[in-house]
Amino acid sequence: MIAFIDDHRAAHGVEPICKVLSIAPSTYHAHVAKRRDPAKLSARARQDVILKIEVRRVFDENFRVYGVRKIWRQLKREGFDIARCTVSRLMRTMGLHGVIRGKSVRTTIGDCPGSAPMAQN
Repeated sequence: MIAFIDDHRAAHGVEPICKVLSIAPSTYHAHVAKRRDPAKLSARARQDVILKIEVRRVFDENFRVYGVRKIWRQLKREGFDIARCTVSRLMRTMGLHGVIRGKSVRTTIGDCPGSAPMAQN
C-alpha cells in the first residue's frame, strides 16, 4: 500500500488515499520516515540489515549450497552472536535455501488413468 500511495500522492494527496484504503496517514508517514532515516528503524531491523549481508556472504562463499544450520554454525565460528531461528527467518525473507542431497521421497504411486475399474450399471 505504501508503494501505491507513493505512486498516486501527487495526483490525489496522501490523506484522501489513506481514507479510501482505511489506513492512518501517520502510518504512511512513519514508513516514509524510516525509509529516509535508517536510524529510526527498530533495533531488530537495523541488526537484520547487517546480518543479511553476512548471511549472503557465507551463502555465496560456500557455493550457494549451505542451509540454515551450516550458515548458522559458520557465523558462530566467525564470532557473530546470532540465533538459528534468526538465520532461518533472514534466509526465508531473502529467498535462500540450501541444497538437498539425494532424490525426493516418493510416498505414493498413482494409478494410470485407464486402469480404474469400470462402473457396473
